[in-house]
Amino acid sequence: MMILPGAMLGLLGGGQLGRMFTMAAQTLGYRVTVLDPADDSPAGRIAERHLQADYLDYQALSDLSSTCAAITTEFENVPAEALRYLAQQRVVSPGANSVSIAQSRIQEKQFLSANGFAVVPFAVIQSGDDLASPIYQSLCPGILKVSQLGYDGKGQVRITHINDLSPAFEKLRQVPCVLEQFLPLAGEISVILARGFDGKTVHFPVIENQHQQGILDISLIPARVSDSIQQQACRIATELATKLDYQGVLCVEFSY
Repeated sequence: MMILPGAMLGLLGGGQLGRMFTMAAQTLGYRVTVLDPADDSPAGRIAERHLQADYLDYQALSDLSSTCAAITTEFENVPAEALRYLAQQRVVSPGANSVSIAQSRIQEKQFLSANGFAVVPFAVIQSGDDLASPIYQSLCPGILKVSQLGYDGKGQVRITHINDLSPAFEKLRQVPCVLEQFLPLAGEISVILARGFDGKTVHFPVIENQHQQGILDISLIPARVSDSIQQQACRIATELATKLDYQGVLCVEFSY
């Protein structure tokens, strides 16, 4: 289905990425409705409409689906149920299933492992009762990460010794976590791709990421890595998007 300029597009989330989306859409001749709970947001300030409502406000979601030709989200932590509800009436991209996997480190790693993608050795911690398992010993030193909402180095604690694990879990308020084995790494690269509803996939040049204290500092394009690494990253990213049955723009990060 082709959605021509002049149509209204719906956007869940009003942050800086949403603002960039809105500006790009308007440049192409589209209009944008932003649904965001904040009374003032970067995207909401410039969009044609701003619906100030919770992401699970079904009256607002119905308004969005009845007035927009297609709907997307600016970030992965929008409730997947909101996307599932909107998809009953409108084109929604990305789909709720992909988003639900991306917003949970536990689901993400389990999905990747189940589908043959290489991941760092890890184990899931759902509660304090799990800490008695001997599996965690083999993953130390490691990094304990909250399963949801951790980003830019937040929601993470480095584990040097197994005795550090219980205090770290307490520090992270005993929410479900993933313990990842610490590995010496050369760097990080990203692949940004777009996959259509017809399954066709294209990607941008591979990006090299540099961090300071766990926070992205500089991105270099093209990445200063070998052609073989770039080709492998693009191939894996395309395979992942296909396994997810993903439609839309996806960024896949790789450590090497």
